[in-house]
Amino acid sequence: MFGFNKKRKMAAARHILVADEAECQNLKEAIETGADFAEVAAKHSTCPSSAKGGDLGTFRERAMVKEFNDVVFSAALNEVHGPVKTKFGYHLIEISKRS
Repeated sequence: MFGFNKKRKMAAARHILVADEAECQNLKEAIETGADFAEVAAKHSTCPSSAKGGDLGTFRERAMVKEFNDVVFSAALNEVHGPVKTKFGYHLIEISKRS
């Protein structure tokens, strides 16, 4: 009746978080030219998810900050998106599934 029973969309993604936009762009270029996303995340990301190659697992729509959420729930799957600026810094985001 008020939309409370609507199921929110779900997604699975991994990301790399850094403080500097230029560094984020450089990491994106490295990945696009063959560097492994998980290895880059483990080495450079400041998020605790770096220990899992940047894997955030599966999460509901609106569980993340708006800028991050907007990319995850609208951008193409299996591509590296970013830099995406949030209050935490600059992200590279790769969405593996959405439902």
